[in-house]
Amino acid sequence: MRPLPLSRLAVVILAALVSSCGFHLQGRTPLPEFLRTAYVEAADPQTDFVQSLHKALRVSGAHPAQERDRASAVVNILKDEVSRRVLSVSAANRPSEYEVSYTVRFSVSRGDQEVLAPREVSATRDFSFDERLLLAKENEETILRETMARDLADIVMRQLSSL
Repeated sequence: MRPLPLSRLAVVILAALVSSCGFHLQGRTPLPEFLRTAYVEAADPQTDFVQSLHKALRVSGAHPAQERDRASAVVNILKDEVSRRVLSVSAANRPSEYEVSYTVRFSVSRGDQEVLAPREVSATRDFSFDERLLLAKENEETILRETMARDLADIVMRQLSSL
């Protein structure tokens, strides 16, 4: 048997190291078996966060249940709230900078048992505002909200994977 060339040996060693350290592709968060058919219960299933959480669950190999009675677990979205406040105003007393906060409170139950007590996660971003660029700044706020929702969904997925 011929020895492996040095470059192939390096690739084999690198692959062994990466697989042994728990590495997984970005976006794929391994979930416990009982969360593979979880139902996401929310007051408004169309929010940016709930949509991002559904997408993150599917990317991780889960098949979110469409009905609560067919689910192996329930992820309860207790709070899904976006708020905006003025950070600074111009000399003409017009807002020139806003802070957008996205807060999510969730819990996980399995049957009558609470698997994960209610937890709250939040993200905050600020952005400048100019009335002359109203349409662009509204679009910037929408993009910030969607990005924060994805970030929060990733945080929730990491917490779910640790169950």
